[in-house]
Amino acid sequence: MKKSTVVLFAFTILLTGSFFSAQAFAGEVALSKTYSGDLLTRSTLTGDWGGARNDLAKKGLTFDMSLTQTGMSVISGGGNQGWEYAGRGNLTIHMDTQKMGLWPGGFFKVEVEGNYNESINTDPGAIMPVNFNQMFPTAGSQEVNIPEVSFMQFFSKFAGVVIGKIDTTSSDANEFAHGKGDRQFFNMAFNINPILALTPTSALAAGIIIVPTGDPKAAIINFMALDGDGKANRSGFDTVFESNTVYGAEVRGRTNFFGMTGHQLLGAAYNTKDFSSLEQSSRIIIRNRGIEHKDSSWVLYYNFDQYLYEPQKGSGKGIGIFGRLGASDGNPNPMNHFFSVGIGGKGIVPGRPLDEFGLGYYYIDVANPRFTGPIETREALRNEYGGEAYYNFAITPWMKLTPDIQVIRTSQKETVSVESVQPLVIKRQEVDTAVVAGLRLQLIF
Repeated sequence: MKKSTVVLFAFTILLTGSFFSAQAFAGEVALSKTYSGDLLTRSTLTGDWGGARNDLAKKGLTFDMSLTQTGMSVISGGGNQGWEYAGRGNLTIHMDTQKMGLWPGGFFKVEVEGNYNESINTDPGAIMPVNFNQMFPTAGSQEVNIPEVSFMQFFSKFAGVVIGKIDTTSSDANEFAHGKGDRQFFNMAFNINPILALTPTSALAAGIIIVPTGDPKAAIINFMALDGDGKANRSGFDTVFESNTVYGAEVRGRTNFFGMTGHQLLGAAYNTKDFSSLEQSSRIIIRNRGIEHKDSSWVLYYNFDQYLYEPQKGSGKGIGIFGRLGASDGNPNPMNHFFSVGIGGKGIVPGRPLDEFGLGYYYIDVANPRFTGPIETREALRNEYGGEAYYNFAITPWMKLTPDIQVIRTSQKETVSVESVQPLVIKRQEVDTAVVAGLRLQLIF
């Protein structure tokens, strides 16, 4: 890790500590409905911009800005150990055409995000990214991209359409376990169903939105078609007409079990893209002069959340449980089945109405890549399971510090290294259970 990034992160944590020790009462202040207020109680660091931000919001134009920084390390087991500092910035602009005095039911959205420095996602040897925040906008690179430029138009309170370049991570929503790893859990397994791994996170798309009751919080149905080759770092017009299309449908409804708020979600996706098969045979490769392919992929997924303790119904505060299930064809999808369960809490600690916490467990039935040679068949991976616990301290409404711990029996079985060339000596070492520690700081501007 570069000295400059260490200094920057240390300074940020020092600043955090000073606010935390001197202003613990700030957590008692409810999030303001406007951007106004003093430094320690307003919803954003930069405030209302002299009143201009509140005026723009009333006229249908809002700017949501944040910076999420993480320091993480594999402290035991895994493939590699050592601390890494990384971060991701996000700017999202919303425009409401009715409030802007144009026409009713229209909504524009533009999202810009970029990340910097490297994450530790490859260090544990897990198939699940332990720092989902650093997968955006483009995994494995330091870029600034535009993952969404979309327009949504409602023709009534019951139906609408959406078109444009879409950030698909808003799907598979869950009260206690959802996002980009910037607010609740760090690990991808608790932010979105990983069975959707072959679906691009940013792509040109068009869809239909149905709101059966007229209240999107009660029930909502989405049908979507998107470019299977979509990426955040390109417009997508060069690939959208190549017939590699993902068709998806999702329905989410609010429930009232035990007299408390909950949700049930069911979704499916079918991908027409041509993929490399996870099962390869030397005989077929030689005969066909190329590797085997699969011409489509399908997934089914489900999630639920349910409050078990809710002091005030619909307040978004309390303790509850969540879970996810996923199934796929297993080839080319690298996962046959997936499930996760956990508990989450929001605003239940006295004097800390904005704090959140979670504890979860996941299991992946890995679709093991196989290579059948003339003598033996090799399998590179094993099933993966792990757990995570976090606590999100709201130091102020716009500054949130989150310590996190993860324990993962990784899918990678062993590491292979060449110790010498003459003579050739290859060393194989089993990958032990990885323990990953992390600290995240989010600033909302």
